[in-house]
Formats: sequence, C-alpha cells, structure tokens
Amino acid sequence: MTTVGATLGALAVMSVGLAPAAAADDIQSQQWYLDAMNAQGLWKVSTGKGISVAVVDTGVNPDTNSLKGQVLPGVDVTGTAGDETDDYGGHGTSMAELIAGTGRGGGLKGVAPEAKIIPIRTVLLGIGKKGEEQGDTSAKAIRAAADSDAKIISMSFGTISAFDGGLEAVQYAESKGKLLIAGVGNDADIAKNYIGYPARYPGVVGVSAINENGEVAKFSQNGAYVDLASPGVDVPTWCDKTFKSYCPQSNGTSQATAITSGAAALIWSAHPKWTANQVLRVMIDTAGRDWPKSTPSRYLGYGTIRPAQVLLKGKGVPGAADVDPVTNKKTPGLSAGTGTGTSPSASASTSSQAVNSTSGGQTSAAGSSSNSSGNTTLWVALGAAAAVVVIGGGAFAVIRSRRGV
Repeated sequence: MTTVGATLGALAVMSVGLAPAAAADDIQSQQWYLDAMNAQGLWKVSTGKGISVAVVDTGVNPDTNSLKGQVLPGVDVTGTAGDETDDYGGHGTSMAELIAGTGRGGGLKGVAPEAKIIPIRTVLLGIGKKGEEQGDTSAKAIRAAADSDAKIISMSFGTISAFDGGLEAVQYAESKGKLLIAGVGNDADIAKNYIGYPARYPGVVGVSAINENGEVAKFSQNGAYVDLASPGVDVPTWCDKTFKSYCPQSNGTSQATAITSGAAALIWSAHPKWTANQVLRVMIDTAGRDWPKSTPSRYLGYGTIRPAQVLLKGKGVPGAADVDPVTNKKTPGLSAGTGTGTSPSASASTSSQAVNSTSGGQTSAAGSSSNSSGNTTLWVALGAAAAVVVIGGGAFAVIRSRRGV
C-alpha cells in the first residue's frame, strides 16, 4: 500500500482566528466535560496512577505547568532536529495535558491526572513542513509505542489511506497487550466522508466527537470504524507551539481520542490485572446508547464513554482476556487466563484535532447519545437518544454493520 499525503484535517487552531483564553488560570472552567463525567467522583476511586499512555503525535513539551513531572522518556522517529520533547506544533502537548495534566499553575486538568505520558514524536502531515520532508513515519511510531512501557497508545491523527506497514504495526502492538485508540477524522462536513487510518485498522478503537449535549459533531467522520464517542467540541487546547495561551473553542476527534485514552487509564488503574480487551469491553458495555450493542451506530459506535458506570457503579463485565470485543477475534500473545473475568467492583498522519470553530455550524447533530439536551451530566449518567442523520435532504439510519478486516 502506498502512503497518501492527504490528511484528515489541518490543525485549525493554528490557522483560524480563534480567540485565546484571557489567561491560562481560567482555562479549567472551560473543561465542561470533566463535570459531565463526574471527574471529582472518579478521582476518589482512580486517578490513573500506575498507567502510562504513549502519545503518538508532534512531541510533548514536558515543561508546561500541567505536565511537569508527568512526562517519561520517549522516542523520536522523525529523523529531524530535536527529540520527543520538542513539540513542533503544540498538538501533542495539548493531547498529553488532556490525558494526564495535573492542572497546576492553571493549566489543563487531565482526565487521568496521575497517569504518565510517553511521547512518541512522529511526522504529522499538514503540520509544518516536516511531513513533506520526511514522509510517513506512522508505522514506525506505533511500533515504538508498542515497545514502550505504555499500556495505552493514543493516536490523534489520521490519513485517508492505509499506510505502509500500518496493519502489521497495529498487530504487533496488540500482541504486546496495548490498547490502541485513534480519532476517526474531522472532514465529514467539508469533504467526502472517507475512511480514516489508523482508526480503521482492526484492533484500533475509533473515536468520534460529541458536544456538550451529547450530539455528534458535524465534522466527525462516520463509518463502520467508529467504536466509541467522546467529548471533542469546545475542548481547550494550546493555541500553538509557543505555549503562551490556550484556545477554549477548539474542536476535533483528536480531543475525543485523548479524553477516551484518559478514561481508559482511569479504568485500567483501578483494575490493573485486566487486559486491553477487558478494559475496552467494559467501556463498550457501559457506553451511553439506546440502540442494541449488536448493531453499533456509524456515528457513535457503541455509544458515549461513561467511566463512572464502571468506577462508581461497578457495571460492565470484562469477560475474556484474549478476545477483542469489537472483532471477536483472539488477540495474539495474550493468555486466556489473564485477568479476572468478573464484574468490576464499585470501589475498586496529520492531526485530527482541530476544525474551524464557526458559530452555529460546528456541532449540529448527526445523532445524539443523550436523552436530555439541557443537562450536561445526563449523557454520561443515562442512556442515549435515537440517532438518525439527515444529510443533503435524505435520512439515513445510523446503525452500521460490524467492522471487518
């Protein structure tokens, strides 16, 4: 397969006139999804301690207030100047803060504030000129992440075509017991709704973006590779690589990916004997939806992530340790005897980040995972509303068939 240089979306917070936050010390008030997820309650049970997340991205700056002490040694596969701590776009640092930021100094508070970040710097086409100079390094980056101590590989990027060695790299990471999570892309409303990679690869959890009301964003791409939905609208990120200010109104499946990775870290930290398959299975079991789990939505997959259902209510059955809950295939390298298999205890490339933030247009629903548009806590606490989308005057059911190879 040849690498296609076209991408799933540009880093729009760098190119459109988004108004930055007045000061970094008020940015946490813009993180609406933390209240919706009952983060304060979650953190009484789990903070992500003991879990490392590999962030395959533009690099991670370990010196922001929120990331000091949070970043472990990583790998740079770009072959360019600098190393994995030199973030050439600001995107990777934003994703790392959304996952594991401590919130110190008024910075972003991560979903899993005691998790650790392992930066894997790769080439994200469309950000700077590095992609044009170096070509695609995605497969190499995934393999580097697989060889790290990370349990979760967070990939907030995508291309319109399978990239050379991509499937083999994903399979290698699976055999190492990693949970791979990727954004499905941001071009559903402005371009052909093409298939996005690496989210499309079997073994990768594809994440779409929803807004505060649980509605899937217009930009969020859709298809049989969408597995879960997560907040990705009006989620603050750094405005650019200067790290001088945050932009509160940034949107994308990149943010949704990072937040999903943080939620997975919380669950895995509370249940360290589980495998990646078991963590994913309980996330699927407890996701917010009102359609049958056997017929997932092409827009919201199995539904909206709800870690509180696992950590605070003890819901979800982890099941087989060595069977992928999406493909129903055995995961090479994992033992069937790994994990508990019992119900949890209640005590226990280019960036797909940003799309234009235009008034009235960026988040109209193609479906909803909330049965209340006025209460931001209900989309994580309850089920989901019926999801039917109207595109170009035609109505299409959102149910999709199970993903194939």
